[in-house]
Amino acid sequence: MKTVRMAINPSDSIGRIDTIRVDATTETEILKQEAADEMDLMLDAAKFTRRVRKRLGLSQSEFSQRIEVPLETIRNWEQGKRSPTGAAKTLLKILDKSPDVALGVLNHQI
Repeated sequence: MKTVRMAINPSDSIGRIDTIRVDATTETEILKQEAADEMDLMLDAAKFTRRVRKRLGLSQSEFSQRIEVPLETIRNWEQGKRSPTGAAKTLLKILDKSPDVALGVLNHQI
């Protein structure tokens, strides 16, 4: 891998950052933007969960049973109240990319 070193001169007017605007930003505005960003992530997760379930052609109840997650959890994910994390997030990614394999494995109980 090749490493390229670049010098950045903060006084250049061609930069990507509006330093005046950044300096004028208050802590309250930063916290407000962080909250908005977090909400966007939750909505993205909700859309992703809903899309995966619909691609499988399952109702929320059927999806809940197939992946062994409480129905209320599925509803919370799809409404953006909660976001899947850890193993649940990984399972959704696998269901999205290889639904037949994932559902096949889930059908074989231990």
